Amino acid sequence: MRNIIAIANKELRSYFSSPIAYIVIGFWALLYGYFFIAILQFFVRQSMQMSQFGGPQSMNVNQQLIRPLLQNVTILDLFLLPMVTMRTYAEEKRSGTIELLLTSPVSDFEIIMGKFLGAMALYTVMLAVTLLHIGLLFIYGHPEWKPIVTAYIGLWLLGGCFISLGLLISSMTKNQIVAGMVTFAIFLMFWVITWIGSFSGPTVDKLTQYLSIIDHLDDFNKGVLDTSHIIYYVSFITFGLFLTAKSVDTERWRG
Repeated sequence: MRNIIAIANKELRSYFSSPIAYIVIGFWALLYGYFFIAILQFFVRQSMQMSQFGGPQSMNVNQQLIRPLLQNVTILDLFLLPMVTMRTYAEEKRSGTIELLLTSPVSDFEIIMGKFLGAMALYTVMLAVTLLHIGLLFIYGHPEWKPIVTAYIGLWLLGGCFISLGLLISSMTKNQIVAGMVTFAIFLMFWVITWIGSFSGPTVDKLTQYLSIIDHLDDFNKGVLDTSHIIYYVSFITFGLFLTAKSVDTERWRG
């Protein structure tokens, strides 16, 4: 466990010792801030219109503001998480430090878990940035906190899936740009996989709905903790890390 924590700390420091963490967090904060302002303006405008026409005096903050806001975080995951994972192994291979890492007295499991937890720590910091905006809603409104916590659990698990897959792709190439582009392409495939099922038979449609990494997030955003969705995300993360271990083991044998 000590080795895993040491590698995770090294990975997290490496993100902040280079421009990657600052660029990713900067774009994340900028785009999320734009989504927040745009959705908030729409929410206020709709609330005022409903009041003018004799509707209810207030709208549901959780359902009509926070839920669509957090759904847009998945778009940020799609575009920005490949930037986080593309260097994890590709940079080690390019610089030649992968040989030192693989010959060090640590196991492949410890290396992979350390890199995974380091990337997850950075992603957790990114999610923490969004709490500033959510906090404003608690100051000026009365949202329910339980659905928000559930939604963040779903986003955290979703990010774990993307990161585990990104580690796998990065372990297969020396080029960071290639790793980032391939990771984005595979992310996008899991994003739009339900499009195939929409014009196929019911069996294919049900299969693509289960494989869709986004569809499993819907219940989390509604405040529902369904064990089937948790099992899907945990299984996805585990399988991604398992394939990464096989890829790293192949690299060790080649070395």
